[in-house]
Amino acid sequence: MRKTGLLIVLLLLVSVASGCISQGVETPTTPMTGPTTTTSSSSSIMTTSTPPENRLELPKGNYSPIYTGSEKGCASGRVPVTFTYDSGNKTVTSISLRGSFNDWDEWPMKEINGTWTITVCLAPGKYQYKYFINGQWVKDMSNDGTGRPYDPDADGYVDDGYGGKNAVRIVEGSAAFYVDFDPSDPAYLSIADNRTVIRFEAKRGTVSSATLVTDRGNYTMRLQVWWDSGEMWRAEVPLVEPVKYYILLSSADGERFAVLNTSENPFFSFDGVDRFPQLEWVSNGITYQIFPDRFNNGNRSNDALALDHDELLLNQVNPGTPVLSNWSDPITPLHCCHQYFGGDIKGITEKLDYLQSLGVTIIYLNPITLSGSAHGYDTYDYYRLDPKFGTEEELREFLDEAHKRGIRVIFDFVPNHCGIGNPAFLDVWKNGNQSPYWDWFFIKQWPFKLGDGNAYVGWWGIGSLPKLNTANPEVREYLIGAALHWLDFGFDGIRVDVPNEVLDPGVFFSELRKRVKEKHPEAYLVGEIWMLSPEWVKGDRFDSLMNYALGRDILLNYAKGLLSGETAMKMMGRYYASYGENVVAMGFNLVSSHDTSRVLTDLSGGSLGDTPTNESIQRLKLLSTLLYALPGTPVTFQGDERGLLGDKNHYDEQRYPIQWDEVNEDVLNHYRELAKLRRKTPALRSSAIRFYTADGGMMAFFRGHNDEVLVVANSWKSPAELELPPGEWKVVWPENYNGPTVVSDAIEVPPISVLVLESG
Repeated sequence: MRKTGLLIVLLLLVSVASGCISQGVETPTTPMTGPTTTTSSSSSIMTTSTPPENRLELPKGNYSPIYTGSEKGCASGRVPVTFTYDSGNKTVTSISLRGSFNDWDEWPMKEINGTWTITVCLAPGKYQYKYFINGQWVKDMSNDGTGRPYDPDADGYVDDGYGGKNAVRIVEGSAAFYVDFDPSDPAYLSIADNRTVIRFEAKRGTVSSATLVTDRGNYTMRLQVWWDSGEMWRAEVPLVEPVKYYILLSSADGERFAVLNTSENPFFSFDGVDRFPQLEWVSNGITYQIFPDRFNNGNRSNDALALDHDELLLNQVNPGTPVLSNWSDPITPLHCCHQYFGGDIKGITEKLDYLQSLGVTIIYLNPITLSGSAHGYDTYDYYRLDPKFGTEEELREFLDEAHKRGIRVIFDFVPNHCGIGNPAFLDVWKNGNQSPYWDWFFIKQWPFKLGDGNAYVGWWGIGSLPKLNTANPEVREYLIGAALHWLDFGFDGIRVDVPNEVLDPGVFFSELRKRVKEKHPEAYLVGEIWMLSPEWVKGDRFDSLMNYALGRDILLNYAKGLLSGETAMKMMGRYYASYGENVVAMGFNLVSSHDTSRVLTDLSGGSLGDTPTNESIQRLKLLSTLLYALPGTPVTFQGDERGLLGDKNHYDEQRYPIQWDEVNEDVLNHYRELAKLRRKTPALRSSAIRFYTADGGMMAFFRGHNDEVLVVANSWKSPAELELPPGEWKVVWPENYNGPTVVSDAIEVPPISVLVLESG
């Protein structure tokens, strides 16, 4: 098989650079790389000296430069790999590369004389990938329809699990030492909590110490997070102003390195402009998700309005009859999408005091615009409130009452596809290519029947969800105009459905962000991406993603006892290294939603109607406490705080209406106490997190800019012993902790529990 390339290991041409050094620039001292023993409240910013401004000079003595600026090509430890596709006579408007190397995110390819190409820098390893052409996944990468592979340089193919084939690339090489630093990427330089945060990545265990050298002083960088192959080092400058800087580090074998820009212009320069602002109301907030039809019925007079425009009445391929049920009626096979229970906007307004008692400051609403289903993701009219949810006057009252209580509201926005009742789509159905909306969709054959997924492109081939052509400027204007309409109406942010499925997402979401932020700079933009995908949060698209990658892939499996503390912490290390600290601080952190089973069900608590076990309740408490103790806003799906159960695999029963006379008071009180803990502990609302240690079922990490809070979790059924950092620590969580509340040296961590300790 063809091998992609030989890794150029970091050949550091050891240049002896002599010269004067600004006062205080010395070989950095070695910090602890195991359990930290830093005492008291010493800040992670440790100024060793303050030279005169603009007196930044290169270090004295012997060192090896690592240039990461325009000269760099691929970073040390990375290999340039080129992917191509010859489109021949086929009409191709867009192609993106998606694979295991970018968490199946989109990397746009460029076309040159009929050949689409992209060159990326990859670490050694084996990768699977596919091309995404004209808004659709390639089914079989080994055959483009002519018997040829899509990528002639693929090293092989494997089943993709959906009846097709992924291509495989093998990147050879190894790296004994590498350093990654790119100040244009918020993962390496960001403004968080009104501080300038600078980080670099290195191979695990190869760096012994590092100093951020600036024209305003020197700052000790500390090991922040780690994973199997790498680690991230961090320093923060306690201001947001122009600064020139470089990084001086020592390797584990005693060599000195200077991380520089270029040989001609060695110093990095930050102009002090925050181009990707953190929204503090998100960082300080607690979020609650509401599925409107199943939350609370405040106005029975609008219940039947759901039936007159349901999608089943229009569908000519799979017709049916929607159902209007009483609030406690049993689930039917239509429960997911076409069984209505009457929840509405007035019902949400009636429960605002309840939400306030939970400490909720942000409400996320599933779609409320006119649609043909209970879930609302088949939009008919993007500018009109669905009458089954009430009137615009009731919506206005809800927003006003929420804002009076300090609660902001974000709405669900679906730009990838609409419903078959959308007037533009109905016009195409009636008039074919004579319709002015013909190019709004991807029609394969006409005439067609409504609901025929073979006649036009639909989301995942579903005929009731025709895909919108967002590469069409008219479509973009229609959709972005709708987003602005609801922000103007009084909403505070937008959750975007399946942005990775949208055609030409780079153009669409860059324009959406630009126009939203120009008019509503404090608006929160969240993208429904399920995987670790930092490409979406670099300042040109979203403020945050729906962090299933943190909540479900890591925290849920840890809370189940499926991951050890060490494994969970390493996975968290990769997560926190991938995103800018400002992004982490705005994280939309959830475990369950309308698209998953309820968290208590996932923790083996049972299905709807069952009684959860004591162990499942304890694991829910552990998981929710971790969620409230991490940077970003914790998100609770309606009813999880009441101990409700629901299995997604049984007609999406997690969406069953909340029965307000049923509640687990122990669980409800737990969530209320969590809100109080977060409110009275500023470190838990900060952007800063730093790992301490992990062993067995236990993991521990610091929160706050001075490591002032220590969070310790134990997911195993046996107690664990933790050696504490020096000094005295006060146990502030749980409130009913049985042991001494002021401890030092060591502490026993009970089974399936979380302890929160404050220093001093």
